[in-house]
Amino acid sequence: MINIRSSEEIELIRGSARLVAQSLDLAAELIRPGVTTGELDREIESFIRSHGGAPEFKGFHGYPAAICASIDEEVVHGIPGERILEEGSIVGIDIGVRKNGYVGDGARTFAVGEASEEVLSLVGTTLDALLKGLEVVREGVHLSDVSHAIQQVAEAKGYSVVRALAGHGVGTELHEPPEVPNYGPPGFGPVLKVGMVLAIEPMVNAGVAGVRTLEDGWTVVTADNRMSAHFEHTVAVGAEGADILTVV
Repeated sequence: MINIRSSEEIELIRGSARLVAQSLDLAAELIRPGVTTGELDREIESFIRSHGGAPEFKGFHGYPAAICASIDEEVVHGIPGERILEEGSIVGIDIGVRKNGYVGDGARTFAVGEASEEVLSLVGTTLDALLKGLEVVREGVHLSDVSHAIQQVAEAKGYSVVRALAGHGVGTELHEPPEVPNYGPPGFGPVLKVGMVLAIEPMVNAGVAGVRTLEDGWTVVTADNRMSAHFEHTVAVGAEGADILTVV
């Protein structure tokens, strides 16, 4: 069952999602060559807790950190540690926050220092795909209309959309129905209704769509070891469009 949230609940989710956005802004300030992903994790967790939130990822099915930090060929779920960020790389930061009983979820991919035009194209296209998907969100459209819009943007630039992973509903739990794929034909799936809250998150690969999971049981990497980018917003469905909650 897909939850329909009241306006009061959406405001509570907005509070958590705003803290996600603020945490991602902090990540943007911290990311530079020479910084470790573990340092990012510690700084962001401290920031979240100091603002009355809790890192939702920490302990989720045993996940050991407050953030996911996925570098270059790592698609999602990279575990922070001693790995040092290097000039020209990209790093996807994914953050979940629980505050007042509700969850916000968001992600951005950042260039580390000066990155190549090829790298920046992948990152920019992934963000464009998310924004195009959000343009479609409104009451009465099918969920797959959003998925299709995302796929069209990514594939028009010659990239591949990850099919093994998807977005999801979010609210009192991090992962709620429905699953939100980033590909597929339009006109299928649930019809969006006012009050649905979705975490929409395209993951776009420079090469093939296939992925695999490393031995740590978490880190998902591209099958061909080429780069991948990831962006995510938590949004509430409105009668006229998407209410983006992961903004400051």
